[in-house]
Amino acid sequence: MSKPRTAPDLPALADLDWPALGRSLDESGFAMTPPMLSPTQCAEVLEMFDDDARFRSTVVMARHAFGEGTYRYFAEPLPPLVQALRERLYPPIAAIANRWAERLGGRRFPETLDELLAECARLGQREPTPLVLRYGPGGHNCLHQDVYGELTFPLQFLIMLSRPDEDFAGGESVFVEQRPRQQSRPMVARPAQGQAVIFPVRERPRRGARGYHRVQMRHGVSAVHAGDRHVLGVIFHNAR
Repeated sequence: MSKPRTAPDLPALADLDWPALGRSLDESGFAMTPPMLSPTQCAEVLEMFDDDARFRSTVVMARHAFGEGTYRYFAEPLPPLVQALRERLYPPIAAIANRWAERLGGRRFPETLDELLAECARLGQREPTPLVLRYGPGGHNCLHQDVYGELTFPLQFLIMLSRPDEDFAGGESVFVEQRPRQQSRPMVARPAQGQAVIFPVRERPRRGARGYHRVQMRHGVSAVHAGDRHVLGVIFHNAR
């Protein structure tokens, strides 16, 4: 009989300041956490990249004019560390998503990940979306939105697995806010190893003179100048 899997140790999640992260998302359009994964945990996920059995799909970005690099979607069952991140991060980020929904007159999201995934399944979205991305020298990601079906959960996490300035140079995370009747606003984030960036999948509420209005967001990655950049993406809705 196989032994039960030990729950991953993620003590940093209990210390996340969700009110402060929510304020940053409201004010800037993205938020950065303190390190959530240890260097050992980052290496554990990074080493999975070359294990074909762990993944359901691989995308070579140049073939689709998405950029330069490769990303791989995990298969079910997700690795315990990735599953634990997805389950434990969902309830507090859903509270922020529902606050945004109230401001924009949108739909509310369930309180647990299981309920969200059950709703995805009813809409034919059954494929898991957490992924690992690798960019080598010259690698980049064109501006895009991670929409995989009718149901789109509005926020996601990017966790840096590599060490900036040691494992790679360049490769900043880029966000562009497309403001109505104004020029677009670019923003750049440079997380350290283990840190996460939280950002909108597609849109966010922005306060204006007449209350909140909807602004579109896109994200990408600037060119990597040297080395290899690896990140873990934690997306909560499933794909068709």
